[in-house]
Amino acid sequence: MKTVPFLCVAWLAAFGSAHAADEFASAKEAESMVVKAVAALKSNRAATLSEITAKAPKWIDRDLYPVVYDTTGKVLAHGQNDKMVGKDLIDFKDPDGKLFVRERVDLAKSKGKFWQDYKFTDPVSKKVLPKQAYCERSGEDIVCAGVYKR
Repeated sequence: MKTVPFLCVAWLAAFGSAHAADEFASAKEAESMVVKAVAALKSNRAATLSEITAKAPKWIDRDLYPVVYDTTGKVLAHGQNDKMVGKDLIDFKDPDGKLFVRERVDLAKSKGKFWQDYKFTDPVSKKVLPKQAYCERSGEDIVCAGVYKR
């Protein structure tokens, strides 16, 4: 009879952590989300911006969602918070005082594609966590999607 609890603990040890990792998006999935959003923007920009902000299921994957800025730092679409759309966030700071949107715009202009570290509130836990975003510039749009470092 003592074997059953041991087997349960062994199963959780073997498979529980793998399942927990599946609860959150990966860096590869963030890159894929951005590539998909860039392609959709090129195909039908207005519809894509609207769908992202409306949280259409194809743009939300667990804690992963795209954000689209213009090259001045204005939010054009936000997959988690529609109240951000239309706001100029060029001077927006993370909890450590990092001007991450300004840095994002500068990197988009100089590199085109990049990863960026900053801190942001996790929509799942509601806690401020370190985050890494993958971004690509497409014309005058900057498309980003990020993963939380847990």
